[in-house]
Amino acid sequence: MPAHPHRLRSILGGSAGNLVEWYDWYAYSAFTLYFAHAFFPAEDRTAQLLSAAAVFAVGFLMRPIGGWLMGIYADRKGRKAGLTLSVSLMCTGSLAIALTPTYAQIGPVAPLVLVVARMVQGLSLGGEYGASATYLSEMAGRRHRGFWSSFQYVTLIAGQLTALALLLLLQAVLTEAQIDAWGWRIPFAIGGVLAVIVFWIRRRLAETESFENAQAADAPRSGALALFRDHPREALTVMGLTAGGTLAFYAYSIYLQKFLANTSGFTRETASTIMTAALFLFMCAQPLAGALSDRIGRKPLMVGFGVLGLVFTWPIFTTLETVRDPWTAFAIVCAALLIVTGYTSINAVVKAELFPAHIRALGVAFPYALANTIFGGTAEAVALWLKDHGLERGFYAYVAALIGLSLIVYLRMPETRDQSRIVED
Repeated sequence: MPAHPHRLRSILGGSAGNLVEWYDWYAYSAFTLYFAHAFFPAEDRTAQLLSAAAVFAVGFLMRPIGGWLMGIYADRKGRKAGLTLSVSLMCTGSLAIALTPTYAQIGPVAPLVLVVARMVQGLSLGGEYGASATYLSEMAGRRHRGFWSSFQYVTLIAGQLTALALLLLLQAVLTEAQIDAWGWRIPFAIGGVLAVIVFWIRRRLAETESFENAQAADAPRSGALALFRDHPREALTVMGLTAGGTLAFYAYSIYLQKFLANTSGFTRETASTIMTAALFLFMCAQPLAGALSDRIGRKPLMVGFGVLGLVFTWPIFTTLETVRDPWTAFAIVCAALLIVTGYTSINAVVKAELFPAHIRALGVAFPYALANTIFGGTAEAVALWLKDHGLERGFYAYVAALIGLSLIVYLRMPETRDQSRIVED
């Protein structure tokens, strides 16, 4: 439990905002199967999904820019200011998608508006990760920093779960034709409204002691040049530890929903149900793993993810190719997500512990966003492109290989729990 009474309130408040941010981001992926045809007319489903996935990847191109600009903003103006700005941008993008006419109505303008909206959301999320990871890590006390910072991924997954739960609800109350025609707009409209509510919540958050101390000490100004000049090893470590972890996360969670429908042969409803149940257990595992890292260190968990991901990614995907029983598929998906928990539960605090306060938000956000864009944002597009060219298993090898490269980083990096740059208790 945080030592100061306001800490728990601030952590919960910041986490609630993080949930809405990630719900808005994942609503796009959750409903791709239903709206792809509205924006990208094509002859087959895989081609439509590939076009929609390409737009998903385009949104990621803005995340390094968001991580750069908004990371500096959060370092100079405060973590609270960064969180408030990020949710404002996310609200704009969600409402734009909700109101965009289809290709049949306005032609090529429709996908263009969709691309711009996703770019705005990417800019928002690029800043959100650094600001929220820094905020939660700084607000948590030293003894329980792994536990409390794990709530970034608890709320991240909860946002994804909320999007999937809404999908299941709409599948239950609407026909497929209705969801295809207009029902897919509902989640984006809800996301925009929730973002407005979160804007007011975040304006009432307390600022972190780390930021206030850095300001009082007149610390050097945050900037990209200062980051790579003064902290090159830490910045490259963030990129290296993120590469395999973010690819595994998007492969095991975001893409797997499409994989179950498009490769395994499950119906869209069954695939959504499997992923919703598995992601709920995945969410619950985050604070348990975070608490474990407070006892044994961060490094053992990340090394465990690297070893297990390298060894089991290929058999996980090849087995799922032929699985027809939903319960068997659910068990395999749970195993995959449990493996990636070694990364997701603690990656935020590991990154925050690498940097001093005056450049922490930028140090967490910018290198992460670069790796996330290159490897996470392209995961679906790479997987679908390889499938479209009859090389689907190449994706399994790609995921395993990149996890293996990150494993090298995990083995060589310091134990950040014991060498943390977050000095406040």
